[in-house]
This record gives sequence, structure tokens and C-alpha cells, in this order.
Amino acid sequence: MLHFRNDYSNGAHPKVMEALCKTNLELTVGYGMDPYCQKAADLIRQLCNCPTAEVHFIPGGTQANKTALGAFLRPWEAVIAPDSGHIQVHEAGAIEHNGHRIFLAPAIDGKITAQQVKKLCLAYCNDETSPAPKVVYISNTTELGTVYSKEELLQLRQVCDEFGLYLYCDGARLACAMVVSDTSFADYAATCDAFTIGGTKNGLLFGEAMVITNADLMPSFRRCLKQQGAMLAKGRLLGVQYAAALEDGLYMELAHDSVKAAQRLSAGLQALSIPMLIDSPSNQLFPILPNAVVEALKDQVSFEVWSAADENHTCIRFVTAWHTTEQEVDALLALLKKLMA
Repeated sequence: MLHFRNDYSNGAHPKVMEALCKTNLELTVGYGMDPYCQKAADLIRQLCNCPTAEVHFIPGGTQANKTALGAFLRPWEAVIAPDSGHIQVHEAGAIEHNGHRIFLAPAIDGKITAQQVKKLCLAYCNDETSPAPKVVYISNTTELGTVYSKEELLQLRQVCDEFGLYLYCDGARLACAMVVSDTSFADYAATCDAFTIGGTKNGLLFGEAMVITNADLMPSFRRCLKQQGAMLAKGRLLGVQYAAALEDGLYMELAHDSVKAAQRLSAGLQALSIPMLIDSPSNQLFPILPNAVVEALKDQVSFEVWSAADENHTCIRFVTAWHTTEQEVDALLALLKKLMA
């Protein structure tokens, strides 16, 4: 079976596992207050060129988003997000469970624009009978594998400043976004009030690093972590992983490998004249295939069915990861060529 369903089903990179095994029997304080979490947080602050940032380590992405928006929003405030955003389509109403509304903007390419944010603010910011927009949520990469450029981030920052909003970036696949764009850790620290650096989908067993750069959002964040069930007692397990991935550049190397595999697969799909749902530069690809090919593919390939394209065609999703080999990509392409014939 060829595995192209996602980038988190495997375990961890061997260097990360080695670090976990090496420190397995150590005894430290819990809840993220240990030396390993402190070391990892310092590494992140250095990469972000932001010595005043707060860094918190959280087991999973939904916990990170639910905690962040629960902490950043007052009870009557809302979040603006693209209609394909993870908090809208993949988190089982986690944000609404905290009592907050999501104002949705249509995003054909997965991205929300500054003009869309402005339009929603003009419609709702001065209407005291509706929830007040306060946070703009984006993810990079997006659910469709598209990527915000540095200029787009700056435009969003500008409109957030105009209307007094916070900008929050879900960075579950942030490393892949940086590989294929003109952005860096420092750019997110400079433009976002808070953002996450994803580990679950880039070589760690689990974990997301929450980076808060706006001092107004820092007080009592740990209390919110605890309340939302997002504070890990054995917090060291997160710090050890992030320190191992970040200190020698491994984190970005893994993302480069993931994107390189995706680019090889994308070129092969193009050579087979297979249409795509969207032009994605990252490690998520969305080919549109005849229904019969999709059914035949299921016997030999693990992938995700995305959506119906028409009566006879279905869009599916292939995802590459740091461990995806050239041989696996070529085997998938050979199988597709045979089935398409």
C-alpha cells in the first residue's frame, strides 16, 4: 500500500525519537516548566527575532486553535475566517463550543483577503446587536495547500490595525509554507499577534508551538490552556521534540523534503494531463480523476476523497511527507498511468 493520505500518520523522525528515548527516564517539573521546554522556547524566540514572545507547547492543533480563540476573544466577540478554514470545517464546532461566532468569507483559493476582512468589519464592527469581529484567523498553508505571501500578510496586518483586530495564524503546516514562499519565522512574528509552529505534521510525534507576540494577549494564557484541556502534564515530551527538531535546522529540512516529493508528484500528474482542483505549491495536491480510476486506486493507495467534481469525476487529495520517497512517488505515477490508460 502506498501512503499519500496525510503527513502525520507515521511516528517521528529518528532524531526526534532518539532525543525522546535519551531523556525518557529523566525527572523534571511538569506542565511545560522544564528545561527542555525553556530551551525550545528560546530557540523559537531566536528564530522569530522576537525575544519578548511567549511560547507555549500544546499537544494538538484543535486544542491550540480552541485555546487561542477562547483566550483572545471576549464573550461577545467573533472571529473572521475563510469558509474553508480548519476551524470551520474540521474542528467539530470547537470555536462555537466556546461561545464564539465565526464570520465566514468565501475563499475559492483557501485564502482570505484584506478587502474581505474590511467588508465584514464595516458590516459588523459598529452594529452592537451582532457579535463584534476581533480576530482574523488564517492558516498557512491553507486547507487547499495554497500559501499567503509576505505582502498578503502585511495587507492583513494593515486592515487588522485599521479596525483594532488581532491576526492569528494556524501554522500546522507553517514549515511547508515557508519553503515555498518569501516568508520566515520572523515575518510571522512581525505580522501576527499570535501564530503556531506545527510539529505534528512535520516530523514530531505530536505537538504545536503557540507563539504570542502581542503583550496584551499574554496574561492568563496558561490558565486558559488548563481550562481548555490543552496543558500536557508531561510537558517535557513536547519541549524535547521541538528542541531536537529546531536546534540543527532539522525542522526546515523535513519540510523541504516534503515539498520536494510533492513537486515531483505534481510534475508527474501534469505529464499525465490530470487536471487539478487548484494550483497548490505545497505538499497537498488535489487531482481530479475519473470515478472508476478513484475506485481502482483505493486497493493500492491510501488517499483522501475530497469532493465530487461532476457526475463522472472526483477530486482526491494526495499529501506528501518528510519520509515520502522518490520511489513511492514514481510508483504512484506509474499506477495512475496504467489506470488512466
